[in-house]
Amino acid sequence: MTGEHGAARHWKLAVLLAVLSMVSPFSIDTFFPSFHAIAADFGLSKWAVQQTMTVYMLPLSIMSLIQGPVSDALGRRPVILAGLSVYTLASVGCTFAPNFTTLLVFRALQGTSVGVIVGRAVIRDLFEGPMAQKLLSLVTMLFAFAPAVAPVIGGWIHVTLGWHAVFAFMTLVGISLWLAAYVLLPETHPKEKRPKLHPNVLAHTAWSVVRHREFLLLAMAMGANFAALMSFVGAAPAVVLDHWHLTETQFAYLFIPVIGGLVSAAFISGRMAGRFTYSQQSHLGFRLALSASGAMALLCAVFDPPILLQQVLIAIIAFGVQLASPTLSLRMLDLFPLARGSAASVQSCVSIAISALVFGLISPLLSGSMLSLSIGSFTMSLVGFVLWHLAQRAVARTLHNSSVASTTLGPSRVRR
Repeated sequence: MTGEHGAARHWKLAVLLAVLSMVSPFSIDTFFPSFHAIAADFGLSKWAVQQTMTVYMLPLSIMSLIQGPVSDALGRRPVILAGLSVYTLASVGCTFAPNFTTLLVFRALQGTSVGVIVGRAVIRDLFEGPMAQKLLSLVTMLFAFAPAVAPVIGGWIHVTLGWHAVFAFMTLVGISLWLAAYVLLPETHPKEKRPKLHPNVLAHTAWSVVRHREFLLLAMAMGANFAALMSFVGAAPAVVLDHWHLTETQFAYLFIPVIGGLVSAAFISGRMAGRFTYSQQSHLGFRLALSASGAMALLCAVFDPPILLQQVLIAIIAFGVQLASPTLSLRMLDLFPLARGSAASVQSCVSIAISALVFGLISPLLSGSMLSLSIGSFTMSLVGFVLWHLAQRAVARTLHNSSVASTTLGPSRVRR
């Protein structure tokens, strides 16, 4: 294969995986502009409507723990196709939901169905080292446009056709992605590398991932770091409509800075691949997110910053979060080279569970002011930074113990 053909193959795969990964942000962000209308139609509080995100993300978190090991046993392709099939049917149910309870049920079904979390395992199946990091950064850069585009599209659909039509749009997205995956997605996990599909084996593999100290610390650090950004995203209706006093068609004011930070960091991360260690890049990302969220909290405590300044700081938070993300993901996957699907599942489960907690509880509680949201963002960024340092210390301790053991065993073997 020539270099040109190889580059084209990489690009096509990156685009496909990026488009598949858009399912979750489209499911979460597209109907943000409809929050007030849904609350009015069903006579609900804003907090109650917020639970349409929680009931989506909690099943998604649980299923992400299952989908990776199942993809290790059955292959990546059938898991993704099955997930998209269920997602499409659940979107139809949301479209025609006659009451809020029915809407919650089908939102939960949407969350159980998305099989695209194995995309990271697909990348790691095919590529190693800097190429894997570059491709993962490219996927993230393309995928990051979804949260910016979704609420804008959702806002115009809502204004034109009402909130039911927003879920009809999700149905069309599900159908389109299923067709694209069926035609273009290759199977990247060969049969000879697959473990048997046995619940005890899969549970044992997942448990071996969960109890790995470095992995769990890194997964929690990554989830907390993302939560620093998700605190603003989860409170998007309050930020855009209440605090910035904009309209249902102006959610791009929040999401363009978020996406700008994510995309630019993904681009820079691709350029840093092979030039910086995983630890160096992660450290820089954490420091940027921590500094920007701290500055945001400080400014909001002193005065009411202009929207443009808030947008810049949110973009820097997003940049820092994303700069650390690829290296954290690759490090966690590299800890389990024979069970990357399981590792990806546990990683996603932790991150999604933390995001669900932020969306369902923390963001609604903090959404009363930009100051409280900023303080929450800074706190979560700090927690992520501390957890990452604990993971680094765990690695250093392991290396030290190995060095001591080898030094001790060496002379004894000579004496023998």
